[in-house]
Amino acid sequence: MLDYDTHSTSHLLSRAYRPVADEVTVSSPAITGTLPSELDGSFLRIGPNSLSARRGGHDPAVEHTFAGDAMVHAVRLGGGRAHWYRNRWVRTDRVAAELGELPTPGPRYGLGDNANAGLVQHAGNVLALGDAGVLPHRLGPQLQTVDRFDFGGTLPDGFGARPVQDPLTGELHAVAYYHELNHVTYVTVDALGKVRRAEPIAVKGTPMMHALSLTDRHTVLYDLPVTYSAADAAAGSRVPYRWDDSHGARLGVLPRDGGDADVLWMDIDPCYVFHPVNAYERGREIVVDVIRHERAFDRDPLHPVESEPAMWRWTIDRVGGTVSERRLFEGAEEFPCIDERMTGTRHRWSWSVGMAPGLAGALGGRELLRHDLTAMRTDVHDLGPGREGGAPVFVPRGPSAPEGDGWVLTMVYDHATDRSDLVVVDTADFTGDPVAVVHLPVRAPHGLASLWTAGR
Repeated sequence: MLDYDTHSTSHLLSRAYRPVADEVTVSSPAITGTLPSELDGSFLRIGPNSLSARRGGHDPAVEHTFAGDAMVHAVRLGGGRAHWYRNRWVRTDRVAAELGELPTPGPRYGLGDNANAGLVQHAGNVLALGDAGVLPHRLGPQLQTVDRFDFGGTLPDGFGARPVQDPLTGELHAVAYYHELNHVTYVTVDALGKVRRAEPIAVKGTPMMHALSLTDRHTVLYDLPVTYSAADAAAGSRVPYRWDDSHGARLGVLPRDGGDADVLWMDIDPCYVFHPVNAYERGREIVVDVIRHERAFDRDPLHPVESEPAMWRWTIDRVGGTVSERRLFEGAEEFPCIDERMTGTRHRWSWSVGMAPGLAGALGGRELLRHDLTAMRTDVHDLGPGREGGAPVFVPRGPSAPEGDGWVLTMVYDHATDRSDLVVVDTADFTGDPVAVVHLPVRAPHGLASLWTAGR
């Protein structure tokens, strides 16, 4: 565990975190190894990429890690080839004005419109997502920003950064928060892309509710002590949220078709969760696996690096109204993913980024980790000297492949070349060499979320 008084942000000054100044399109990037022909789709990664890079003024030491302007990077794969790489800023109001373009059409809602925190593909649309009520921005197949999107006028308020899709019903579940409201909104979007339900859930204060977890019958909400700061907002912060000891921490269990009166709230030890792993039912219990930060935005309001993020398990007794907590694995890790066919049910495998000691909650790490939740074993894929990977995605080998049988893809930055690669690891030989590496002639700075879009 890091000492809060000695944690370092020096890694955030490296080129791996520096924004890029230009939009680039590269046809047929070079490949080492053999790309599996089954990989037909695009790998997308989104994150902050400050427009100040165009003017040479970006300083990550004094700018909020999450405040940079949204940029999406993508590599299109198919037929054993890499067809193209491109990066594009999401056309928010700020970006459109900087680039001298017309504003993006569509409604506006929330603290701003900087959709830099998440990606989802739903009902034929690829959406860039943000926090604090930001509306999704719909992206076209060439990464062009199509419009701001409110699900055909069916979304009453804002949306969330980390929705979860039910693999059986095709519905999308999200939690939206906005500091001017006295509630968060639990949103269910049907498989056709229309909001079916939008339930206000009362909360105390103004929590940053970044994510939720989903089982086959319940939704788990995270009411945790990172809250809106009016003082930070008045000072001009684009992300005016920080640690609030007085807020407390609790989990809320909500039946998926329930409302505010049906939420079972249970106190837990103070912490913060950016990224849940998965949740599932086990009799009267709900098992919730998450990446847990002991603190966030407390001593350092600009960077989420104050404590070591680690995988923890909360076991909720719905009858007794209690929660037991335990750490599952040693070592720092972030950006978990699972075989999404297992969402809401008991899973065996998860993948994440292993962080170097002392760097805590960085956005990249030197290892890919695979946890076997049945054997409680960890396998390590070493990305190599001077190389750092970001948020991975898992792609199954086929629709009926066993859980965890397929490929893990991640964008990897190489300090020696100041360039990035798309790395493809076969889970059949997870600790071995990648089966393919797509070499990009440019840097793709570390981001916040990744997505695989099949056939697109």
